[in-house]
Order: sequence, then structure tokens, then C-alpha cells
Amino acid sequence: MFDSRPREPLVAADPTGCGSVQHVIELEPAYRYMTFMTPLSQAKADRLIGFLSSGLGDGVVVDVGCGWAELMLQVLAAAPAARGVGIDLDEPAIAHGRELAVARGLDGRAELRATDVKDFDLSADAVICIGASQIWGPPVEANEPLDYASALGSLRAALPRGGRLLYGEGIWSSPPTAAAAAPLSGRLDEFVSLGRLVDFAVAAGFQPVLVAEATTDEWDEFEAGFCARYSHWLVDHPDDPAADEAKDKVARQRDGYFNGYRNVLGMAYLGLVAV
Repeated sequence: MFDSRPREPLVAADPTGCGSVQHVIELEPAYRYMTFMTPLSQAKADRLIGFLSSGLGDGVVVDVGCGWAELMLQVLAAAPAARGVGIDLDEPAIAHGRELAVARGLDGRAELRATDVKDFDLSADAVICIGASQIWGPPVEANEPLDYASALGSLRAALPRGGRLLYGEGIWSSPPTAAAAAPLSGRLDEFVSLGRLVDFAVAAGFQPVLVAEATTDEWDEFEAGFCARYSHWLVDHPDDPAADEAKDKVARQRDGYFNGYRNVLGMAYLGLVAV
């Protein structure tokens, strides 16, 4: 699922001063404060679910980079004969997704795997891919522009003619500025506009049926959910050696959002049919 920046584990300064002790805090998981690991309201999710579940029948939907697979599980609830496979490297998120599947009576139709997507055959009747395009592009550490074309090409190869793809990815909602790019990769060319993204999808062999973009309210809720993990940790650990670093980190996150990429970084959701 989408994340505006890779967030590294929080490590406090060595309290001994000798460089031999590293204190890493454990934050609550993101799912405690978010329904989806992407800026997405339930109302908009219902539209996306309707697009994917319509005509799915007893087919298979694969969720690439599923996190705890909330969206896929809701698709399965809307398509009672369908089966789903969720794939993510985040083992705790996968474990939580399995718990959700059991609680909703979907475990017989939902398979969640903590594995690398590149080791899995993505062939399916429908695919969900939100914020996972980097799987088919250069390593994140290379700090290159997002490779939408490679991702969409690979996803098209996984689908039969008429298959459906729900593709969600970061875009520039308005012309990027240095202030907006600085908390992200620092590159003004990291993302493209919504129109250019649609062009990439068509060039890869899709036709758009649904085009939507995250609203400011959805982004505000998403960012608040991320920061809430730090806020609650700080309430419970006022004297922890990492408290100052936690305050600084969450302050940087808020500043980067509110004074940087808010209303500039966007999130597009495309409902695409393979042609």
C-alpha cells in the first residue's frame, strides 16, 4: 500500500556515549489508526470495490503490496464466489490481514502471503496494485523517478483481455515546488500528472473505466493516522531516551506535509480494463 516516503525505524541517540547501545522504539502498527494504508475514504473505496467485484464471479483477485489486505477483503465480501491472494513483505501486516479474514469468515477464500511479488505468478482475473509500482522499477535507494510504464506493462501481462486492474499511485496534483519535493525524494520529476498517468495506462494496453483522486480530507486523515502512532507512544513514554527524537521525527513529518507537499502530492486511483 501507498506510503509517501519510506519511514526508517526510530533509533535514539546512544545514552552511554560509547556507541555500543542502540535503542529502537516499537510503535503501534499503522492499522491501529488507519483502515487503509493509503489516503482513501470508505465512500471512495466502495466505488473501487464495485469496479473490481462487478463481473468477477468465481475468479481470482491478486493484491500486490497488500499490507493487511483490507481492500481485497472487502472485494471478496462483495464478490462471494471469488478468491483472493494478497502479497506483501510486511509479515506483521500479513498476520493482521489473516486475523481479519478469519473474523469476517473469509479465510477460506483469502490467502495472504509474506513473500516477494517477483517470486509469484501474478496471473489473475483482477489485480489490485496501490503504491507498489517500485517493485518493477529501479531500487528506491537509486532515487529515480517512479517507473509507471514498467509497472503497468508488467500488470497488463498478468491479466487476460477484459481483466480488471485497480491501480493506485502517487502523482503531482499541482506543479511541484522545491518545498513540496524536499520531504519526499527532492526530485521535481519523481511523479507525473494525472493526465500523463492515464496516458501511461493506455499505452500499456488498458482503457480507463474509473478515474479518481484522493481528496485533501483523505490525505489529512492518512497523515494524521501515521503521526498518531508517535503521539500515543510519546504519551506512554515521556522519559524514554528516544522521546526527543520521536518528537523531532513526527514534527518533521507534519512540517513536510503541511508546509510542503499538501495539495501538491496526490494519489490517483484508476479502474482499468485490459484490452
